[in-house]
Amino acid sequence: MKRILVICEKPMAARRVAHALDDGGAPREERKFGVSYFISRREGIELMVVSALGHLFTVAGKGRGLSYPIFETRWIPVQEKTRGRASHHLRLIEVLARTADEFVSACDYDIEGSLIAYNILAHILPAERLRDAGRMRFSSLTKEALVEAWRTRSSTLDYPMIMAGKARHEVDWIFGINLSRALMNSVKRATGSHRSMSIGRVQGPTLNFVREREVEIRTFVPTPFWSLEAYAELNGKRYRLEYEGPRIVNEREALEIASKCDGGDGYVEMLSSESRTVLPPPPFSLGDLQLEAHRLFGYSPAKTLKIAESLYLKALISYPRTSSQRIPPSIDLREILGGLRLIKAYRGLTEELLSRAHLRVREGIRDDPAHPAIHPTGYYEKGLRPQERGLFDLICRRFMASMGDPAHLLETDALIDVGGYHFHLRGRRTIDHGWMRMYTPPSEGGEETLPPLEMGGIIRGISVRAERRTTRPPPRFDQASLLKLMEREEIGTKSTRSEIIETLYKRGYIEGTSIRLTELGLAVVDALSQYCPEILSPELTRYLEKQLERIQASEVTPDQVVEEAVERLKPSLFKLKEGELQVGLEISIALRSSSQAGEYLGPCPKCKTGEMRIIRNMRTGKRFAGCSNYLRGICSNSFPLPQRGEIKACGEACPICGAPLITLKRGKTYKLCINQDCTFGKEGRKHGRKM
Repeated sequence: MKRILVICEKPMAARRVAHALDDGGAPREERKFGVSYFISRREGIELMVVSALGHLFTVAGKGRGLSYPIFETRWIPVQEKTRGRASHHLRLIEVLARTADEFVSACDYDIEGSLIAYNILAHILPAERLRDAGRMRFSSLTKEALVEAWRTRSSTLDYPMIMAGKARHEVDWIFGINLSRALMNSVKRATGSHRSMSIGRVQGPTLNFVREREVEIRTFVPTPFWSLEAYAELNGKRYRLEYEGPRIVNEREALEIASKCDGGDGYVEMLSSESRTVLPPPPFSLGDLQLEAHRLFGYSPAKTLKIAESLYLKALISYPRTSSQRIPPSIDLREILGGLRLIKAYRGLTEELLSRAHLRVREGIRDDPAHPAIHPTGYYEKGLRPQERGLFDLICRRFMASMGDPAHLLETDALIDVGGYHFHLRGRRTIDHGWMRMYTPPSEGGEETLPPLEMGGIIRGISVRAERRTTRPPPRFDQASLLKLMEREEIGTKSTRSEIIETLYKRGYIEGTSIRLTELGLAVVDALSQYCPEILSPELTRYLEKQLERIQASEVTPDQVVEEAVERLKPSLFKLKEGELQVGLEISIALRSSSQAGEYLGPCPKCKTGEMRIIRNMRTGKRFAGCSNYLRGICSNSFPLPQRGEIKACGEACPICGAPLITLKRGKTYKLCINQDCTFGKEGRKHGRKM
């Protein structure tokens, strides 16, 4: 009997492939070296379906030690670097390959999946047999998709994609290992001690985005201006009016207008109504999903991707690592909606869509040659974790909304004359919700229905007061907005952007949900900007991304791209080598400072210039909140903190005393002020005693 070895990327994917391709739907599960694999029978052929464990091979350098520069690379099994289950998976695949007549890659259809299978097959097969290995291509793990992928499998691997992936790993490794070693060697030379640090081709520009925003915030000079707060009461309800004039920068002018208008009557000088059509949103790309999950659930991009991958492996959604906002005609919309109709929450919505003669998805402009936009497969299983259920619901509703009717809004604007000055009274109501019944849009605010108004009508007793305000600096990034900027600047890939942000957190370069640059992050980016600013440039990273894409289009060779990347990196490394001692001294100062200052809580309410941070007493180990200016001898402000429970910054000031607010998690989560004499959050402080 003919035997085919089918290699999948993950164990759960292997199980689904084996069950889908088995004629009876019940493959035999066996174990060897502690690893499960499956024997399926299909049309008289025996399929040995086995799983990798992600990448079983990795890039390494030729040579030993921590010196740099190092530009020669080789691919090695991961067990040469780390011990673990990966070695058992590779050993099993090697044993099964000895009895196989053919080989098929059933890894995820993207650059990483293609490279995973290629490296394994290149390791276990002679070159002449490797050319005959085939490839399954699929965008979901449903039985129908997998059977079709088997039927239409190619007779060769997808080499352009493989070569692009191979070059990407090599370029990223060369940048990362050399720049990271430059930083670590500089610290060791300055302090004599080792510190694990990293920087890379995408990490550098991303960290610089945060630095540039931090500089904007720290150098921002607030400008005072005056705002006119105007309100009218109509039919027992209070409505806000907007002043039509330009921003007022003169206090005297603002007070004079408020004095003339306050308590006066308003004359309805003009009325206008305009209908606005809001088109349905496109289905989710990965970036869109990460942004929306952050807005609704507060999930980090990395967490959203992890949950989405879990749903994909359960065959509930299509492949999530996609930049597409389009659904190709080959996807049966009615079949998917028919499956969703079995879910009680979607029954009415799906029946409405299925009653139409034609179904059409409103697509976005972004496309992905490998995969469609993220969409449900039409299947559902009970027992999903709450986070999985929430993300699945979001994907389903967005998918249905993309096929919905346009929504229609009626926007009303009344121009009100008050004492010779003009104010606008604006309202909005929904005439036809259309697709908005299926999905709550992020950008559409609540309704404000105005009472009936007439031209020339009088609105009695309008209150107007002048309030002093100041301009604000740009907001700090959160993970979603930073990812969005990376996407717009075209650095990193849809698969790696969230990982890059997570790495910056792990290295201690950034902190907080409202992202702040740490002293260490500032020292690293300052050193790079002084000695090799091109490493921080999104232009260089973007250019190399384009070159890697050209490999996939067979316009350049992998060797050409890797060689060009090395030549562009060399001048930066030589400059870092020359300034090694100075770089190390600057970073070591930041390391000492960051070791004494813990998690940022908020601005110091006493000196106004320092930062309140969680600090641990070196002798007792107890934690307290202290001002960062203590190290400079400027401010000794401090507050005791609860010694048990998880403390996190809220990013808010106490409305009573102005000190930072924190959350304390001890079974329940309490919100309290760090000032123990303050009454805010008294209940939470009681539960967090032992100061």
